[in-house]
Formats: sequence, C-alpha cells, structure tokens
Amino acid sequence: MTRIRLLTAAVLVVGVVAGPSALPAAASAPAAPAAPAAVSSAVSAQSPKPALEAAIAGLPTADATAALVRVGGKEGVWRGSSGVHDLRSNRPADPAARFRAGSVTKVFTAAVALQLAEEGLLDLDRTARSYLPDLIPAAYKNVTVRQLLNHTHGIPLADFPATTVEESYEIRFQVHDPRAMVRSATSKPPEFAPGERQHYHNMGYTIAGLLIERVTGDSYEDQVAERVLEPLELRDTYYPGANPRIVGPHNHGYQTMRLDDGTVGLRDVSVWGATDAWAAGDIISTTADLERFTQALFKGRVVRGPLLEEMFALPKVADFKTGKPAAYSVGLSMKVLGGREVWGKTGGRWGYNAAIAATRNGSRTLVYSVNATDAKGPDMNAVAQNIMVAAYGMP
Repeated sequence: MTRIRLLTAAVLVVGVVAGPSALPAAASAPAAPAAPAAVSSAVSAQSPKPALEAAIAGLPTADATAALVRVGGKEGVWRGSSGVHDLRSNRPADPAARFRAGSVTKVFTAAVALQLAEEGLLDLDRTARSYLPDLIPAAYKNVTVRQLLNHTHGIPLADFPATTVEESYEIRFQVHDPRAMVRSATSKPPEFAPGERQHYHNMGYTIAGLLIERVTGDSYEDQVAERVLEPLELRDTYYPGANPRIVGPHNHGYQTMRLDDGTVGLRDVSVWGATDAWAAGDIISTTADLERFTQALFKGRVVRGPLLEEMFALPKVADFKTGKPAAYSVGLSMKVLGGREVWGKTGGRWGYNAAIAATRNGSRTLVYSVNATDAKGPDMNAVAQNIMVAAYGMP
C-alpha cells in the first residue's frame, strides 16, 4: 500500500515499554493470523461510508497490527476494530483497549490553559517569562502564553540523547525532567522572532504544563484530572508519569527497527517511557473516552465562550519549514477535507498512532487508534490515512 507523503500535513496537520527482547524471527513481519482477524463493527441506520470498514480490513499488515475506530455525530455512527491484540497469540484486537494518544495530549493541555485564562489566572497576552522568570531567560522575554500554545514562539527543541528509533529504544526507560528540557531548549538562539512564524513541536506545551503548575500551585496532571477527566467521567484516561507500562487492557504496539541480530523487523514496543513528552504527548486513553472528550469540547462544555474560539483561530503566519500558511491553532489544527473544514489533533508514540477530529459544528466526529509499525515516521501511516479519508473525504 502506498503512502501519501506527510499526510500529517496533507490530510490533517494535527500533529507519538517493551520487553527487552525482539519478537522471534517468525514474528518479525506481521503475517496474517491463521484465521484472519475480522473487522468488528456496529453501524447505525445513517452510517458513514462503507470505506471505513475497508480502511481497517485485513489487519495485521506491514503498516499496522490493529486499528480501533469510532465515528459519531448527527451524520451517523460507526464503530469498528480490526487486527490482533498481539502477534504471538493472534487474538482479536480489544476494541476497548487503552493506548498511547501522543500529541492528542496537547488538546487537554490547551483546554486547561484556556480555562485558567477564563478564570483570570493566566493571561494569553502576558509573557511566559513573567510567570516563570526563574526558567525562561531574557532571550525569550517577549514570548507570550498564546504563542506557546499556537507554536509561534520560536523556541527550539531541547537536545535529546538519541536520533534513531534504535537509539531511542536503548534509553526508553530514561526519565526526563521538563525543566531540564526547557533549559536545554532556551540555551539556544531563537529559531525566529516570536509571532513571525509557526513551528510545530513539543516545547511550547512543555512550558505550558509548567505554567499551569505555577499559576495553580498544583501538578499539571491533577489539574487536567480535576478540570477535564473527572467532569467528563473519562475513567480510562490517565497520565502514566514515570511508569513505562500501559495500565489495563491494551493492544500491543510494534515498531519496525533494526533487531539485535542485525536484521530489520518488528519489536514489541508496548512498554516505553513517555516522560520526554509530558504535557505535550504522554496521555493514555481509549477511543470511547476520546470521543466523549471531542464531542464535549466542540459543544463548548470544556472551554466556554470567546476563549473556545482560540482553538479555531489560525495565526496569520507561515510555517517555519514549508512556508505554507499556518495550520495549527491553540491545541488543534485544521485541514479542508471533502470540501469542509475538519479540526482535530493527531498523535504518535512508538507503536501507536491516534487522532481526534470533528467538523466545526460537530456533525461528524472521528477518533482512531492505529497500532502503526511506523508510528513516528516522516509519512502518515497508510491505515490512519485511509481512515481519515474514509471519514471525511480527500483533501
């Protein structure tokens, strides 16, 4: 199956620990199980296109080992799952499984920041340095809170002690301190003057997590729980902290990489620390919880009033790398699919891709989890791409 180059940018520009040993040679490529995993689905009378079922049929493949999909809204409801729980047993994928949602975390972080702005505890036009003078140096004194949240701050990424998936796997249990990451990033020159360009990456949201802690005197995780998870009864959504395991039922994630014997194949990467992402990408959830969150968010039940519009306002600047118009707002991103605006956020951790999306009026919502074998590659995973196009149409 061919890939469309960078569909994270071309389809929805919204947007990622294991046993120490690799799978045996017989499982190094995801052969179909003896009894192929069927697509399990539930369809309403006004269901979306049959293309959704086709998009996840036949798993596992070279691109993914499992997929879970929920489509909702007044245009119709569809629920589907395909693939396997793991490549050893070939048991069917658990449709209620928890998974790493990666940068979907940013939507939760943005929502809490906007709630604090509504309460007067955080000012979007005030500088980050005014809240964190002990952490943000003078070189970044003009970066505002809003610029952190819409990726127009100009702060580069922190140094990271790995550049390949194999190197990252070797240090997968390393615990990263967000303050140390911010110091590493802000020790470098700015990529551009604040507000002049947009460069999507994690640093703005790492700082946003620390801002939330500073103005509330509480932990970032507890604030998200108190303000979002508990009111919406998202009981299967949580922050793992330093625990590298997914607690509760989950389908295994696999990543293509070089194995110990020098061959390239799949390694089980289900157990992998996510402290490098923190407030930018470490949340664990389910499709049911993320659907409930997405529908509540778009109905104005999470962020209310004028501040909700921050999530649907794109800065009028160019992308730092491509020169194209900015595609990221506060927490979300927008792409025209099937002739209409679709807003949402993708996320990826090794072995796992996820996304939430909706039309502005919430008439069609989409949540998926794909156990992608190339979850942090330069291209959007082919199965994830097919799901997005099936739900909304071509860009």
